[in-house]
Amino acid sequence: MRVYLVQHGEAKSEEEDPARPLTEKGLADARKMANYASRILKLNVKKILHSGKLRAEQTADVFAEALKPENGISEADGLDPLADPKIWAERLEELGEDLMLVGHLPHLSRLVSFLTLKSPEHEIIKFSMGGMVCLERIKPKRWMILWAIIPDMIPDQLVRE
Repeated sequence: MRVYLVQHGEAKSEEEDPARPLTEKGLADARKMANYASRILKLNVKKILHSGKLRAEQTADVFAEALKPENGISEADGLDPLADPKIWAERLEELGEDLMLVGHLPHLSRLVSFLTLKSPEHEIIKFSMGGMVCLERIKPKRWMILWAIIPDMIPDQLVRE
């Protein structure tokens, strides 16, 4: 099983808009990543889950449009910025289909550390807004980072519509 962790795209500041929607750059980066995930990586996720915060929901919507997950997209608890990573570590052990989680820092970084090192306190990967990290379960309760990609790594000509 693989899990794809996506940090939401760049969002407006709370002073600009308390709902914190994505900026134009945030939307563009999400589209770039989603198109790359679909066209180049050919990701096949069964479901996309997001935190429910507007910026994560908008990012998830962009990915869902490109990836067309069989079981759709929905909000899930335990993906907020300060959520306990153990919540999703336990849930992932019960799942067998590839899944995408769209969320926030520090939660996503702590989840990667918990899955791979069993300690959420040791940051082992640096996320970037709109970036994605792929982990694979190699055996029960054992996960490995396969790759990470950020929007700036993708040449525009690879994902033009």
